[in-house]
Amino acid sequence: MTLKNTLKLIGCVALTLAVGGISGFITKNDITGWYATLVKPGFNPPNYLFGPVWSLLYVLMGVSIYMVISTPPSSNRREGILIFAAQLFLNFWWSIIFFSIHRIDFALAEIVLLWLFILWMILAFLKLRPAAGYLMIPYLLWVSFATALNFAILRLN
Repeated sequence: MTLKNTLKLIGCVALTLAVGGISGFITKNDITGWYATLVKPGFNPPNYLFGPVWSLLYVLMGVSIYMVISTPPSSNRREGILIFAAQLFLNFWWSIIFFSIHRIDFALAEIVLLWLFILWMILAFLKLRPAAGYLMIPYLLWVSFATALNFAILRLN
């Protein structure tokens, strides 16, 4: 791997981690405050688990988008990059809608949209670099779980 490619990979991972980090910074007080007061389902994981899981998922996102931008220019690559950007935007806003704005209902609608974009992104990435698409499957699975959790919290509160 050349220095240019190494820097590109680091930049992609740093970008995704920064998006998650900024969102987490914005919502951190609400997680320990407002969120702690909500009734949660029995399958709600402990709070300490979310940070490491999301960090790993953001690293996988960064590696995946690096693989996509490393493919030759094409309309499929452009589409994949745009879908990636859209899902990352949705990912950023879900936490703010849920934790800071306290709109569990809007967050549920938003996470369903995010799930659809992740699926679309995986399909787009599979056309370009199958490994890039496969790296996003844990993300889709976690967001599936988060969607069920969001729904359960909405029903209980």
